[in-house]
Amino acid sequence: MYDWATVVLIRAGGTFYFRGVWFGGAHGIITIDPSKLEYMLKTRFNNFPKGQHYRERFRDLLGDGIFNADDQMWKEQRRVATTEMHSSRFVEHSFLSMQVLVHEKLLKLMDDVVNSRNGVIDLQEVLLRFTFDNICTAALGVDPGCLALDLPQIPFAKAFEEATELTLFRFMVPPFVWKPMKRFEMGYEKRLKESVQIVHEFAEKAVTERRNELVRLGGLNDRSDLLSRLMEYTDQNPEGQGTQKRFSNKFLVDFCISFILAGRDTSSVALAWFFWLVQKTPEVENKILKEMNEILGQRRQCSNIKEPADHDAIFTVEELKNMVYLQAALSESLRLYPAVPIDIKEVVEDDVFPDGTVVKKGGRVLYSMFSMARIESIWGQDCLEFRPERWIKDGVFVSENQFKYPVFNGGPRLCVGKKFAYMQMKMVAAAILLRYEVKVVEGHNVVPKLTTTLYMQNGLLVTLKPRLLTSTV
Repeated sequence: MYDWATVVLIRAGGTFYFRGVWFGGAHGIITIDPSKLEYMLKTRFNNFPKGQHYRERFRDLLGDGIFNADDQMWKEQRRVATTEMHSSRFVEHSFLSMQVLVHEKLLKLMDDVVNSRNGVIDLQEVLLRFTFDNICTAALGVDPGCLALDLPQIPFAKAFEEATELTLFRFMVPPFVWKPMKRFEMGYEKRLKESVQIVHEFAEKAVTERRNELVRLGGLNDRSDLLSRLMEYTDQNPEGQGTQKRFSNKFLVDFCISFILAGRDTSSVALAWFFWLVQKTPEVENKILKEMNEILGQRRQCSNIKEPADHDAIFTVEELKNMVYLQAALSESLRLYPAVPIDIKEVVEDDVFPDGTVVKKGGRVLYSMFSMARIESIWGQDCLEFRPERWIKDGVFVSENQFKYPVFNGGPRLCVGKKFAYMQMKMVAAAILLRYEVKVVEGHNVVPKLTTTLYMQNGLLVTLKPRLLTSTV
């Protein structure tokens, strides 16, 4: 489907109008034009919100959380999220919790796979479990335990996955179909209601217990997760004086659920495609390994203390930041297989794009990030190649224009968790590739799934083979 859409967009010159069935009322344009994205996501940002069409379908799951909000409600949550997520306290907490999860759980699971499961596992599922535990720890201060060695079925995680997937049906059928089904609790809408209830009960319990802890102890100084920081959030006035701001339980529940949704699927899916591309491109894998080994070599030269064996190495923040080629490979993977392949905006008032394209009030603008990566006029004749070198100039990582590369959104809605996501992906990729050769099981069919997040439809069955590592001297 994504490849077909790409061909159609190329034939149409990058943009075409669409109209749905007459009784559905859907109309608008589909585009891959970076200049239109800039106009929509930045220049005329207020005229192209997520819109009622999107918010109505996600409201049961996300409520008014940042991922589903527009206007003033979105601005308030964006301001709070930026303040807290970029604070040194949260950055340090998220890095340390991520590090523990990788080395105490993820790598132990990998060892178990090698030793007792013939080295074969669905890597996409494992990565989803990892990011779910990671984001819940960062957002709620709660570890669901998805990465336990027996890979248990966690009700909250299962319900969350089902709720997001079932919500997508609302985008595929007209309102006169899904709304009666919701009203009478029929078919998938009944299952959606049950899943959403489990998700909300879990989040509400976490919020209530943390609120009680705050009252009981008079503070949450020992906690650095996002929920705890929001409960003690202080507004700073221009004079630098702080005023305690009390957010409602509903606000906190909606905010945290949106945060989990944004952080769970995107990084895990991005990593799955990254590992698939890397194992297909040995020269890229070798360059990543060379970069990591050079960093470990520098560590040994600078240290008078005997370092642990390479297979026990734990990279520091600075070492991960210095992995320029790895960041380029991850960015290139995201270019070809963006975690969110297609996005949508709604038109508030009639508008005209700089090239004269007209959109009418109530219309929708869909833009395909998946297709943009495959357009020669945007990325050059080698656009279909997995080539991390396109992101490096004179040994330094060079970011691209966010409207040419909108995988982290663009304009005022540029992803506040971008640094968190890169750090998470680099830590996981480095930890696994340093220790294991990852190869896709022969005959396993890797194709995208048609959902809002670019899952692999059949998962990613891989074999893990320990690398021959030597101890440091």
